[in-house]
Amino acid sequence: MIAWLATIPPLAVLLVVAFFVAVESIGIPLPGETVLIAATLLSIDGHVSPWFVATSAVIGAVLGDSIGYLIGRRFGVRLLTVGARRFPKQFGAEQIHRAIGGMNRWGAWAVVGGRFVAFLRILVGPLAGTLRMPYRRFLAANATGAVLWAGAVTTIVYSLGRAAVAIIHQFSWIALVAVAVAIVVVAITVVYRRNTAAAAAAGSSATAVGAAGSADGSTPDSDTTPAPLEMADLFEPDGSLSPLASAAGMHSGEKPLRGIRSAVTTVFAPLARAARRTPFTAGLLGAFVVVALATGALWSPIARRSWYHDVAYGVPSFLDGHWYTLITGTFLSQVPIQYALILIGIVVAVGWAEVKFGTLRAFGIFAGGQIAAVSGTLFVLLAARSFDSAWAADLASHYDVGPSGGVLACLAAALITVRAPWRLRLRFALLAYVTVSLIYLGTLADLEHFLGVAVVMLVAPFVLDRAHPAGRPSAREWRILAFASLVILAAVEVIGTLFPTDDSLRATTSDTSVWIDVAVDVIIIAFIANGIRLGHRLPWVLGVILGALNVLEFVGLAIYAIVALDFPADLFTAMANSALWIALLVIFLLGHRAYRVPLRRSRRVVRNATAAASPLEILTTDGGGTLSWMTMWPANSYFITADGESFVAYQRHSGVAIALGDPVGPPEKLAQTIVEFVAECERIGLAPCLFSVSDTVLDAAPTDWANLQVAEDTIIDLPTLEMTGKKWQGIRSALNRAERENISFRMTALADEPWAVVSQVRAISEEWVGDKALPEMGFTLGGVDEALDPHVKTALALDESGTVHGVLSWLPVYGVDGTIRGWTLDLMRRRDDGFKLVMEFLIASSCLAFQAEGALFVSLSGAPLAHGADYQPTGIDAVLDSLGTALEPLYGFQSLHNFKTKFNPRYERMSLLFRDEGDLPKIALALTRAFLPGESLLGIARMGLGR
Repeated sequence: MIAWLATIPPLAVLLVVAFFVAVESIGIPLPGETVLIAATLLSIDGHVSPWFVATSAVIGAVLGDSIGYLIGRRFGVRLLTVGARRFPKQFGAEQIHRAIGGMNRWGAWAVVGGRFVAFLRILVGPLAGTLRMPYRRFLAANATGAVLWAGAVTTIVYSLGRAAVAIIHQFSWIALVAVAVAIVVVAITVVYRRNTAAAAAAGSSATAVGAAGSADGSTPDSDTTPAPLEMADLFEPDGSLSPLASAAGMHSGEKPLRGIRSAVTTVFAPLARAARRTPFTAGLLGAFVVVALATGALWSPIARRSWYHDVAYGVPSFLDGHWYTLITGTFLSQVPIQYALILIGIVVAVGWAEVKFGTLRAFGIFAGGQIAAVSGTLFVLLAARSFDSAWAADLASHYDVGPSGGVLACLAAALITVRAPWRLRLRFALLAYVTVSLIYLGTLADLEHFLGVAVVMLVAPFVLDRAHPAGRPSAREWRILAFASLVILAAVEVIGTLFPTDDSLRATTSDTSVWIDVAVDVIIIAFIANGIRLGHRLPWVLGVILGALNVLEFVGLAIYAIVALDFPADLFTAMANSALWIALLVIFLLGHRAYRVPLRRSRRVVRNATAAASPLEILTTDGGGTLSWMTMWPANSYFITADGESFVAYQRHSGVAIALGDPVGPPEKLAQTIVEFVAECERIGLAPCLFSVSDTVLDAAPTDWANLQVAEDTIIDLPTLEMTGKKWQGIRSALNRAERENISFRMTALADEPWAVVSQVRAISEEWVGDKALPEMGFTLGGVDEALDPHVKTALALDESGTVHGVLSWLPVYGVDGTIRGWTLDLMRRRDDGFKLVMEFLIASSCLAFQAEGALFVSLSGAPLAHGADYQPTGIDAVLDSLGTALEPLYGFQSLHNFKTKFNPRYERMSLLFRDEGDLPKIALALTRAFLPGESLLGIARMGLGR
């Protein structure tokens, strides 16, 4: 870092310091403090003024924390709401209320002190904004903390030089431990007070009940327990704190702490349950901490101890016969700050492996991975020394400690249990990380990490988890892996050139020829990367040619190294770059079938088999779902299966093929229809998805596909329909009032109606659209033109003068052999100055008319992004729920859904079926264009912001 900063002008150094500190303060974990230390060390040589370095750090800290505060203030409550739905015990309104109280009382001290703790530094700004700390108070505390932190770091580093780095890192670690202890103490204190308050409330409640009972001989019927807090009690509609939340924590009224044992048990009970579930992880964690405390390694680097070489593993230890160091070195860390990463790694990786595979297997994976990493490193270095490698000779003299080889082995094994396709992607990312670290950093630990991960990835699939077979990557997965490899290749070459190193592994300088080499590679990668991602043939051919050239280069350099017995740093650098291209060539060749997408867009069309029947004939013969008639709308295209008996209606937008509703055809061929549609989409480079499908399609879909609910279909079963009882009182009132006001009902085909009626329907529809902030939607929402189809029935409400007060269109739902088994509601329009209950009247009258005809059901259709009151969204569903809330003032989806509940329907889930979460950004863009085909994205954004 220092070497790179020394190569740029002083002003650029200050800008880099401000940028890194600011981005870290926003909440992105960049090494802001490390950059500040490096810049201060650089100022010792007079390259830049230490006063300017400290000032730039202060400016970056204040700006970054302020931006983080604004982000938390803007989006924090939404995240808390989502968290409360998914984790009500951890993010409930009661817990958030106590957190706000803590921020009200101790927020300023938290902002000042958090600046000195590495982990808290990235959280303070967003957290203060989320909990609505007053900005003036936050700004004052933020500026104070920034000045103290930047001043302390620059003063210590400038005064002590490079020795200050260890001191600051050690202080950060001690501060982090202190914060962890403080969190435990605060948690126990909070539990004390909660238990004490609950006991006091129970006592007063019992006293009140007893008094009431003694007065009249009975007990009160009402519940004296206060209603639980809701989110609406804490935040006003504009996002500000409610009076209740604003006063939280300002009045203590505390009582002496009681129930210490109970509170401690409550706080540590989850940890005890986790320890019982994962005994090996808990034991390993405990042993690691005990050894760290016993040896003093937790607060002082053990590399300075006289006995370090007796317990650390490495080539010298094994040559001296100290094989026991494989055990002793596992439970230590070289510097105190590394303990945080190791402890987190044990909890996450080893704990995950133990949960998935059991205690004995987790122990075997950890022990085997650690042994393979350490002993494998020994043999690799001994073999490499015979080539007169300066890198191997240097590493052969090093010592190392730590369990990272076994921890990464557990992580590599646990990734096998992740569902496809993320299983392959995450394993590839882990392997890429350890490989790139080995090639471009090349420390002893990097070699251990690579061997630990590589051994597990080779062995684990055969012995660990038969429930998650690896399978063959799809064409899309090959493209993603190749694209990711290209990006990694470009990134590591640029970073390796920008940040020269003094390691003997690589050349220490980047001359003009190296820069030209890197520039050529980056230009080529930029030229072919997107084509590789899309599966085009020509970029793949160019990539294969480049890979072949690098094979020749690598072979030539290897022959030279073997013959000359010389392995200089420049040679290793060249071979490392060639090796990455060779790995990419292997991916290209293994996935060669994935690159057949025509380069010309006009040739990227869906191929259809010759069908014996038209889509309409297939639909009327085999029937379809409640949205099946929408597949007949002109905006759709059709994919016909190879046997010509099934079809999928789809629309193509933004590189996505959006299938509308369930595929139509024989039910027993549903799974095969989906497979053929997906294969054809991938052949021409489209991302396939199926929108508003039923649970039947979800059951027939590939097992590794994902889905999320986008609506709820509202079904009224007609054979059992009786509009009696209290729950139908509102509907009966609408029917009776329509009769009193001489509003008549007529079921007809709109195409058969006279021009006067059709023109009124158009005028009502245009008036409705004109009142909206956004244009009329399409895709699954039809208009008057779709209602003019002769197959569609139209329900009209007319008064004595022939004025249309409301209109509904009903789409047929076919069963087998041309029978109509139900009807789906599509168009709903009413006159603003007409009969107020016209929608209730029209729907109820239509249901009675279809019931008389012998129909089995009517579907009131599903409002997009709306759901019932008992729906509990999680994950991506919660994001869609927030989107539906944002669009509610524009389209009233939830209001429409609530209106349909008047008819007491049953609900059926309607889902979006897609390959995996990586497709969602494209699918969201494609659905936007499908629903609003006449509007640009810029226009949609402008109208949305202007509401």
